[in-house]
Amino acid sequence: MSTRNNKSTMWEFLQSLGKTFMLPVALLAFSGILLGVGSSLSSSAIKEAIPLLDNILLQYLFMWMTKIGLVAFIYLPVMFAIAIPLGLAREEKGVAAFAGFVGYAAFNLAINFFLTVAGVLGDDVQEKAYGVKSIIGIESIDTGILGAVVVGIIVAKLHQRYYTFKMPDALAFFGGARFVPIISAIVLGVVGVFIPFVWPYFAAGINGIGHVIEGAGEFGPMLFGTGERLLLPIGLHHILVALIRFTEAGGTMEVCGQTVSGALNIFYSELSCPDTQGFTPEVTAFLSQGKMPTFLGGLPGAALAMYHCARPENRSKIKALLISGVVACVVGGITEPLEFLFLFVAPVLYFVHAILTGVGFMIMGLLDVTIGNTDGNIIDFFVFGILQGTATKWYLVPLVAGIWFVVYYSVFKFAITRFNLKTPGREVDTAEVDSQLEAAFVNESGKGAAVLAALGGKENITSLDNCITRLRMSVNDMSLVDDAKLKANGALGVIKLDEHNLQVVIGTQVHLVKNEMQALMSAS
Repeated sequence: MSTRNNKSTMWEFLQSLGKTFMLPVALLAFSGILLGVGSSLSSSAIKEAIPLLDNILLQYLFMWMTKIGLVAFIYLPVMFAIAIPLGLAREEKGVAAFAGFVGYAAFNLAINFFLTVAGVLGDDVQEKAYGVKSIIGIESIDTGILGAVVVGIIVAKLHQRYYTFKMPDALAFFGGARFVPIISAIVLGVVGVFIPFVWPYFAAGINGIGHVIEGAGEFGPMLFGTGERLLLPIGLHHILVALIRFTEAGGTMEVCGQTVSGALNIFYSELSCPDTQGFTPEVTAFLSQGKMPTFLGGLPGAALAMYHCARPENRSKIKALLISGVVACVVGGITEPLEFLFLFVAPVLYFVHAILTGVGFMIMGLLDVTIGNTDGNIIDFFVFGILQGTATKWYLVPLVAGIWFVVYYSVFKFAITRFNLKTPGREVDTAEVDSQLEAAFVNESGKGAAVLAALGGKENITSLDNCITRLRMSVNDMSLVDDAKLKANGALGVIKLDEHNLQVVIGTQVHLVKNEMQALMSAS
């Protein structure tokens, strides 16, 4: 029994950890757009091509956009250190976030203490060997995102343990929530002293992953793209993505005189550096461009195949469902509303989709397309492709996406008809189709009570949160969860990870359902 409980706890923890990455990553995506627009419209090439933009007020605006766009890139580690305890905390979230910053500062100050005592600071050779860098104004070892994740997890655990800690009466002022940042500073201050001894082993492990990917050559981006899709149903893709985007596993380069690690970090450095000419293909191969064949062509082709394979009397009923999924995919880079339409009815088809996504990554890399950022949607295509000039080879994207549209349409139509897969609209019981589709198109507001009841009531839920499209929760008794009722109330899918943890795919308005559920659960 204890083994099962440990597994359950680990699933819950990994789900929650992956979800906490979304807050800084969402800011990063928006900051990247600001940076991309600002840097491209202030470039000499654009000013020569469009003299109207060579206006001092407009150039000041573009310069401002570029500077503000750097906020997430420069301070990304500290944002992770704050966002992780904020996301993992169930009570006193503000205190957890504050303690995250305190812990991160103490962590780096303790490293600085070691570097000072050991005589590393001031010695250029030793500083380079230790990877010394200014972190929030502190000369410390650049532990990057991994160091911030370690800090965030430790602070989250300390917060969970001590936010109700009772001190003796004489010291009561320092008890409760106030004790969390205090104990965080102490513990991370101790951890920081030992980091210089153990960090080389962490760095070697991450570099090992990087060498494996590098050793795979052109297949490296394919492995990444396929792995991300395969991990998406259980919500652990964020961890793989963060590893490639923000650590040495995604490569290390000198950009503008600075050593930068992580595919996305390198791309943003090249984007903001006035001395760089174009972007590095080996870096962008892991970014937006790899998603574009599938997001802009493949999945819309799959949606059309599902429409054509639906029973004629049901096509008008599923049209809005498929169109909304395509819009979310093409414009927002959110694929789950389409993927979960066939994931459960045809897992093998989803596996083929994952392989094709990985092949898309590989093809774009082989063609030396250089479009970066995070989302792979039409906005990234315009801002980081077209606006950056023809050197990005953006004109190849519509060609490859068109091919992927045909491939996906052909594969999906063949599989659905050959194996009689029950994709939307192929059900014989039209009454059931009507009820499910009717539920799917009603405003998400008002579904909280029905979803809560289908999950066995508030007494059955031990933890509740959400990511971009799905509810993530733990329950006492999985047998009380009614999949049919959940789907009748608009759920696209129900993923039961183990006997206590599950995810319910709702769509992009999932936060409305979660907020209603929380309000109902808090009511007496």
